[in-house]
Amino acid sequence: MKNVHTLTIKLEGQDWTKILDETFKKKNAEVTIDGFRKGKAPKDRFIKKFGIESLFMDSIDAALPTAYERVLKDNDLVPACEPKVDVKDIGEDHVEFEFTVITKPEVKIAGYKKLGVKKEVPKVTKKEVEEELERMRGRVAEMVVKETGKVEKGNVAVIDFKGYVDGEAFDGGEGTDYPLEIGSNTFIPGFEDGLVGAEKGKEVDVKVKFPEDYVENLKGKEAVFKVVVKEIKARILPEIDEEFFKDLGYEDIKTKAELEKKIEEHILEHKTEDAENQYIDSLIEAGVEKMTVEVNDEIVDDEVHRMMHDLGHRLESQGVPLEAYLEFTGTTMEAFKEQSKPEALKRIKARYFLDAVVEQEKLTATDEEVMKHAEEQASKYGVDKEEIINMYGGIEVVKYDLLIHKAIKVLEG
Repeated sequence: MKNVHTLTIKLEGQDWTKILDETFKKKNAEVTIDGFRKGKAPKDRFIKKFGIESLFMDSIDAALPTAYERVLKDNDLVPACEPKVDVKDIGEDHVEFEFTVITKPEVKIAGYKKLGVKKEVPKVTKKEVEEELERMRGRVAEMVVKETGKVEKGNVAVIDFKGYVDGEAFDGGEGTDYPLEIGSNTFIPGFEDGLVGAEKGKEVDVKVKFPEDYVENLKGKEAVFKVVVKEIKARILPEIDEEFFKDLGYEDIKTKAELEKKIEEHILEHKTEDAENQYIDSLIEAGVEKMTVEVNDEIVDDEVHRMMHDLGHRLESQGVPLEAYLEFTGTTMEAFKEQSKPEALKRIKARYFLDAVVEQEKLTATDEEVMKHAEEQASKYGVDKEEIINMYGGIEVVKYDLLIHKAIKVLEG
């Protein structure tokens, strides 16, 4: 492919010997040579004992950034992904690298205006308003302990449970004082339904079958959970009155009709935003369909790696290690990466398409426009301008984001 560049570069003389000397100082400080204090042995004694080759590995790592930067600069290349690198030759006075650098592939776009995509006109139904009103009542509902009666849908049952497969207890299948809302569908399918009608203090057997997409050692298997209901709580919904409006934070609302109007406005706002996002996605997809580009496997792999890193970061912020997530979803790192490739390719093509529109339309952004865009984004996310610039990764990324916004405006016509 035309965007694959194989290039060699040799570091020699002072460029290489200086790196070897730095590596020697670090390694010398870690070892003891007879007759010398740690870190004080002369270089020739160190080499006599360990060999010059003992410095090569760390020196290669130290030399790579300099060599790579020089290759890119000398050949005026902008890489599209991480390079492949081989050490072709190495000695006491030189090292020779071979870099395989993949740049952005050639992109050809045509007919990216008037793509024939229609924007949905969102509407809000009376049923949607009523359902949201009930959810709002549920959020401020009072939980009252039922002294008598049985577990019903909508109740919260505080339970102790232990699960068995083929008569044997299994790891992760046990819990105590667990508050479970019946009907929330947070447990295995069938578990919550199996508790409907259970009485406080009595043990019940709940039979379930694990889904086929569950963790490897349990998927598709039948299980029995021995459950004791320790407490039953009923959700008491509030009356729709001024006190309820105040609990929601609406001091200005006095009637149910006014609240329903507010709910309708909120739903319409979200639907309008979703419709706009879907419209933009559809425009980009339609444009990509008309685009010609051949994306290297290495670029896709690099995007997958970026996606995995982002996912891991999000999970870590929630206290869930990526490895635990993969185990819970019953997959492996390699399988997950393979599954991610279609989405990675889709993202790459969308990015290349919008970049090509920016280039074809010769779109630009002044410093004033960029700062205004930063202020608008900061206002949208409720942070100050400097914070949004840092979140984006610098003012140049903010500028790029603005150019992409301008490209989308071109698509919208």
